[in-house]
Amino acid sequence: MKKLIFALIAGATAMSAAQAQSPAPYIGLGVASSDHSFKIGGSDFDGDGFKPSLKVFGGVDITPMWGVEAGYTDLRKAEYDYKIGNNSYTGSTEGKRAYVAGKGTMPVNEMFSVYGKLGVGYSKVDSTSSNLNYKESDTGVYAGVGAQYNINKQVALTLEYERYGKSKDFGAKADAITVGARYNF
Repeated sequence: MKKLIFALIAGATAMSAAQAQSPAPYIGLGVASSDHSFKIGGSDFDGDGFKPSLKVFGGVDITPMWGVEAGYTDLRKAEYDYKIGNNSYTGSTEGKRAYVAGKGTMPVNEMFSVYGKLGVGYSKVDSTSSNLNYKESDTGVYAGVGAQYNINKQVALTLEYERYGKSKDFGAKADAITVGARYNF
């Protein structure tokens, strides 16, 4: 009976200590790169390919393993040339992305961890040219997987693959590779 009481007290103490840990907020900056290519039936497009874009993100590590994160990426202006029949045209696209996701982190050691994110993402692309105006927005599943290297308790470097909803035929593709740095408060 004493062993059972001791186990209950030890378990309650451990749970209280885990719950007493305060959430750890963070902010970060990154460079996200997506392929800017274009596919419309009956025309040949030549786009800018992969372009870097600025990403701002922030979140809260509620526990060392679970948290929430939100982010915004401003997709830079991408130029393209296209041909319909014998006529040649030029145009440009601009866009943005945002997401809110739950985040699960698995520490490998004190300096390195891997993580996954799952949530909702929003993408918007606007395109203008002399004879083509195109707007597309999409709200769908956002997912990401990545790795984090802790330089010290406040600063970490991240590398991740992100997916924003469905495949796109025009403008920045749904896939992105992001390199970033985050600051923990």
